[in-house]
Amino acid sequence: MPATVAFEDRVRAWEDEFLAADATRSYPAERAVAEPDSPLRTPFQRDRDRIVHSKSFRRLKHKTQVFVAPEGDHYRTRLSHTLEACGIARTVARALGLNEDLTEAIGLGHDLGHPPFGHAGEETLDRCLRERTGGGFKHNEHSLRVVEVLERDGAGLNLTAPVRDGILNHTGPNKPATLEGRIVRLVDRVAYINHDIDDALRAGILRPEDLPAAEIELLGPTGSIRIDTLVADIVENSRGAGDILQSEEVGMAMLRLRKFMFDRVYLGETARREHARVEHTMTDLFDHYLAHPDAIPALDPTADDAQRVTDYIAGMTDRYCIARFTELAIPEAAHI
Repeated sequence: MPATVAFEDRVRAWEDEFLAADATRSYPAERAVAEPDSPLRTPFQRDRDRIVHSKSFRRLKHKTQVFVAPEGDHYRTRLSHTLEACGIARTVARALGLNEDLTEAIGLGHDLGHPPFGHAGEETLDRCLRERTGGGFKHNEHSLRVVEVLERDGAGLNLTAPVRDGILNHTGPNKPATLEGRIVRLVDRVAYINHDIDDALRAGILRPEDLPAAEIELLGPTGSIRIDTLVADIVENSRGAGDILQSEEVGMAMLRLRKFMFDRVYLGETARREHARVEHTMTDLFDHYLAHPDAIPALDPTADDAQRVTDYIAGMTDRYCIARFTELAIPEAAHI
């Protein structure tokens, strides 16, 4: 028996015995372009590896999570958020008997399309496109574009359909089709709310006594305790439910904590000061490259100029974006 067939048979048998009935099975692989399966990895493991070895994944280490160009070494980046969210999501998937490989691949790929400078960068790109083309920018949609079109010099990663669906729908109006994707959608919030609280406290933007008392009393006094509380609640309410759910009490407390973070941190006074700088930097770059599209690489030869500029700027790290802006604003700086 060929090694590929033997491996697939073992995986199918294991999943039939140990995975929940509504877990997504690893086979058959549903890809836009059919290709032979690996003799050593499931299709979702291959997707995970393609994501981790991609250029866009490596760039996440220099993209803002909350704080723009933080001076401390211990603030989250888009990469550390991705890894933290992925670990929590795998915990939930294992507890529910769902497909960990699929959960992991979606978790690792969900933010590949996030532009530099976090929330401020996404809002700025969205505004630039709306004002100039009538379009818009959403990082989940761009994450899908990254894996389908832009990676591998325009060939894309040819990921499986459940992974692409989970990446696209980890935020936005539509739920992912799989339970594994729905785990990532919910756990993404669990991770960033609690980890961003930790960073805001470290930065002095929040003090422990600023945190909403009722929510902290219910969920826990530390980030790790709150995550444990939230994960246990998800597992308890999702087991056998055919969906990924929270209890009303815990779910509403998390949403109130999220609103608090938007009011005080993501859209707070410090963020607004940074937002003005980000908006100036990215808007000037967008207009410059829109007027000079030949100055940027053609990542997708079929794209119009606005899409090419969007692809280029969204793929930038914070420091690369600042460097390009500095070259335009202070040309002699490039020769110092």
